[in-house]
Amino acid sequence: MNKTTYAPKAVIFDLDGTIIDTEKFYRKVWPKALKHFGYDMTDAQVLELRSLGRPFAPKKLKEWFGEDFDYDKVRSYRKELFEECVKEEGIVIKPGVKKLLEYLKEKGIIIAIATATDIPRATRYLDAVGITGLFDKICSAADVPEGKPAPYVYLEACKQLGLEPAECFAVEDAPNGIISAAKAGCKVIFVPDQTESEPEAEKLIYAKAKTADEIIGLLC
Repeated sequence: MNKTTYAPKAVIFDLDGTIIDTEKFYRKVWPKALKHFGYDMTDAQVLELRSLGRPFAPKKLKEWFGEDFDYDKVRSYRKELFEECVKEEGIVIKPGVKKLLEYLKEKGIIIAIATATDIPRATRYLDAVGITGLFDKICSAADVPEGKPAPYVYLEACKQLGLEPAECFAVEDAPNGIISAAKAGCKVIFVPDQTESEPEAEKLIYAKAKTADEIIGLLC
């Protein structure tokens, strides 16, 4: 990272693939869910869905598989498969995350989440790795007009924190999340998970880190 240090008032994190190692589950269960209903989904298509919220995900799937594609039915089955993965493999925190969170707490920097996951499930996953109490606010795209890559979940998080987006770092692992946070006006830190970023999203990032704890080097 070659950026100068900065003192944000808050750091807002994506959840899946950024705080907890769950994107790998989505990468397995989306194709299985589609196969169950007679569709073949490529790995590239799964990766394109990362952090993609409503109404964009249903539109994208209909674009790929036809207007009669029943998004709610397939997504419901995908959620069942996802929970099976959680039971079998457990929730694991991403490398460096706890160290970063503890550092932010020590420095008095506000910590929040902006996620596509609904708040009850997000809280359950955070409870599983024992870090729920480190967060000051959890915001879900389920409670805003449009999910990522629209900016609303980050704008809502900033509103609830009483801060301007420019006063906040956003930590993201996937292109749709990067675009969302950048559109909101946050300084975006990219920590790759399943893949590197794409050119459209790459140009929007403030800095890149291999693991979450490297972000400490950006803070002053």
